[in-house]
Amino acid sequence: MATEAEILASYPQVSAPSEIPGYTSNLTEEQKTKLALFRKYLSEQGYTQRLDDASLLRFLRARKFDVEKAKEMFVNCETWRKAEGVDTILKDFHYTEKPLVAKMYPQYYHKTDKDGRPVYFEELGKVYLPDMLKITSQERMLKNLVWEYELFTTYRLPACSRKQGCLVETSCTIMDLKGISIGSAYQVVGYVKEASKIGQDYYPERMGKFYCINAPFGFATAFKVFKGFLDPVTVSKINILGSSYKKELLKQIPAENLPVKYGGTSDVTDDDLYLKDFGPWRDTEYIGPEGEAPRAFS
Repeated sequence: MATEAEILASYPQVSAPSEIPGYTSNLTEEQKTKLALFRKYLSEQGYTQRLDDASLLRFLRARKFDVEKAKEMFVNCETWRKAEGVDTILKDFHYTEKPLVAKMYPQYYHKTDKDGRPVYFEELGKVYLPDMLKITSQERMLKNLVWEYELFTTYRLPACSRKQGCLVETSCTIMDLKGISIGSAYQVVGYVKEASKIGQDYYPERMGKFYCINAPFGFATAFKVFKGFLDPVTVSKINILGSSYKKELLKQIPAENLPVKYGGTSDVTDDDLYLKDFGPWRDTEYIGPEGEAPRAFS
């Protein structure tokens, strides 16, 4: 596989213009100084990977540019990566049960939004954990989550950045709650808590847009259960919508990229959605030196 430097050199490293400072397209002098200090410290500690501007800025933003706190977060992340074998997980881990799990807990990427972000769908309302745990385990579900994060950062985002012509760093998430019951929501609290911790601690600043759709009456009460272990900045990005969500989604996602069942014109079967993984990361025009994204199952 190509080196990190070769891959970084193959796609834009400057994000779309932003009025909010702290991004590669907009840094104050103070932020530039803190970024340089942060990199110098990590280099002196012997770290050589993930020291590009965009990666370090995500840790700095997550800790409101407090360099000491960002250092602690970065070091903790690297320690976790080493302990969990994250650098080689894409070739070491095979989620062979995915075709079966996908029907009980549909989680998939499908194309991009108007800002070039990969769109991630999760049909939480279809989850039935007791049946899932007959064919997989929470440990393997979490391992697959990390596998997906690594695929997202190593393959999806570079391809999306090439297509968009600027650095794409985040996802657009659609959480479909259709059919969810309070009972099934509580069933997955343990998994969601662990999954949220992984996202917030080790993949900071990856959430761009987040929509909860088909939110049932009383969902706001259940959401309080999850809010407790979510970062306030994360919570502020979550849009909770009922069943009339189509107009809102189409403001963010082109109709041709949104599946028909969610109000768009992308006519794909559920089986294709769950397993085909359509997006720029499967298009030879946008695949770079990293190669085509692997699949979780054969």
